Amino acid sequence: MYRAGLTNPARYALQFAKMRLIFRLLLSLPLAGFALLTSCTTMPPPSREYHVVAHKPRDPSKVRVDLSLSKQNVYVMEGDRCLMAAAVSVGLPNKPTPKGHFTIYNKIKNKRSGSYGYRVQKDRVVPAEAGASVSGRYVGYPMGFWCEFAPAYGFHQGFVHPYPRTHGCVRLHGEAAPKFFALVRIGTPVHIANTMPEDDTIGPTVTRVDDSKAPDPDPRLMITEAGFEEPNGPLLVE
Repeated sequence: MYRAGLTNPARYALQFAKMRLIFRLLLSLPLAGFALLTSCTTMPPPSREYHVVAHKPRDPSKVRVDLSLSKQNVYVMEGDRCLMAAAVSVGLPNKPTPKGHFTIYNKIKNKRSGSYGYRVQKDRVVPAEAGASVSGRYVGYPMGFWCEFAPAYGFHQGFVHPYPRTHGCVRLHGEAAPKFFALVRIGTPVHIANTMPEDDTIGPTVTRVDDSKAPDPDPRLMITEAGFEEPNGPLLVE
């Protein structure tokens, strides 16, 4: 079959043009597939919001806290029932988190550090330790949801790193800190050791969090009440 009115040379030229077009399309398919594959593999993975579940205790007097220094995990337990498990940051080797048996004896929702913070110099805010010879009004670093278990040592909200990072306190992510605060009370026992029995059973299920690449917060913000992060939604579930 051929179109009426076309001479043989014209007909052959038309057929050749069609074949060349088909050939080019066939060649382009592998390249397009390769481009699609490479574009997919170089796309960043979807972000996943960090979330910690905390269960309401049946008997608050039975709640205890187990802290594993080697795993940097905290387990809030009620007997054999895990109420909450979360990743934390513990003390540096030269400023370790103390080991032993303690109790929570002080809780302050919006506490500021008495050792580390800022100096306010008119329109400037500079990081400074409380005892440093730096001029200006001292404002301590915000340590929200403070739960003290030893003098100057406590659980509190802060950046969580995948390695020991603190001066001895135990930092919980902003998602976990208010839930921990809601679970413990004055008198809640705390056990801190290199390892815990829960490391083998519950430890592998703990979601890790890494704030090490998070930008430093604005000092002008940290000296205000905005430096304390408020929780979103219900803290404890049944």
